[in-house]
Amino acid sequence: MLHGPRGEDGTIQGLLELAGVPYVGAGVLASAIGMDKAAMKDMFRAHGLPMVDYVVVKRHEWRREPAAVERAVGEALGFPCFVKPANLGSSVGISKVKAPEDLHAALALAATHDRRLLVERAVQGREVEVAVLGNDHPQASVPGEVCYAGEWYDYETKYGAGHTTFKVPAPLAPEVTRRVRELAIEAFRAVDCAGLARVDFFIEGETNVLVNEINTLPGFTASSAYPKLWEASGISYTELISRLIDLALESR
Repeated sequence: MLHGPRGEDGTIQGLLELAGVPYVGAGVLASAIGMDKAAMKDMFRAHGLPMVDYVVVKRHEWRREPAAVERAVGEALGFPCFVKPANLGSSVGISKVKAPEDLHAALALAATHDRRLLVERAVQGREVEVAVLGNDHPQASVPGEVCYAGEWYDYETKYGAGHTTFKVPAPLAPEVTRRVRELAIEAFRAVDCAGLARVDFFIEGETNVLVNEINTLPGFTASSAYPKLWEASGISYTELISRLIDLALESR
């Protein structure tokens, strides 16, 4: 399991394709789209998936006219909002911006990591995850809910001991559970994913489901969300690994 740049962005997948070696998970295209949040959002929008409002900022344009870009972002999204580098993970380089005067520093931080920056409207809601397994006929797990005491799901909250709890299955209304599972498969197909993925959602209010992102190579330790979701759905950790190997050979 290779995470982050070069591991899940299509680079190593392309090398394995050239070498003729079967591998678990998404191919070059889906890996690249899944890693690039801006491309992923554009693809989801093209497929009509419900999402948080967002804008993409190019680093060179912001550096040339910072005041104009920052004003346009504020007018399009308002505050609070989140600023992220397009190609990264684990909440690295992400800032929550509560006021216009804080936007410049957030863009500067994200710009140290990438030349394309994603700015999204902040959502007050629940965070739910669904695991997907399969190739041409993917299946969705029961959903799980990420719960934490912090203001947002930053790096320290994600990886610090005792900062989060994971409720599986998520305590959602039946129609919301059905909706997130359907949208997880739609997101999986939208990027032409294969093997495995975790699709993350925001639930705004009681029933407004928004697709946040797809992770084409989710964490896979015994305590990670992906295997926990499948265990709650009736597939053990050992069986899950066997299924993924079979799917990789099927793709090959």
